[in-house]
Amino acid sequence: VQLQASGGGLVQAGGSLRLSCAASGRTFSSYNMGWFRQAPGKEREFVARISWNSGNIYYADSVKGRCSISRDNAKNTVYLQMNSLKPENTADYYCAAGRWGFTNPGSYDSWGQGTQVTVSS
Repeated sequence: VQLQASGGGLVQAGGSLRLSCAASGRTFSSYNMGWFRQAPGKEREFVARISWNSGNIYYADSVKGRCSISRDNAKNTVYLQMNSLKPENTADYYCAAGRWGFTNPGSYDSWGQGTQVTVSS
């Protein structure tokens, strides 16, 4: 599956953004999907994950209560709604698809190109 992330941009602290990740192929609905982020000079870190049927959703502790992951299998798209953004949330955000796909980046098979999120103070 090929992934294309979008929706990043510049936002003030306290603002919101909705990231989207569009997938190609007819097998999207069989993949677990995840969002990760990578700030300059830091390792890629897990943000959120949603199972193939939206039945299991998991968030990193750092984003609980401020992020919401969802998917629309009819549109081959996964979303990440981010609220109350902070400057430390500035990073490139990546979507990923995996048959296993949980919190470990190695459990994902395909990655999108990343969309940049910049939060100004």
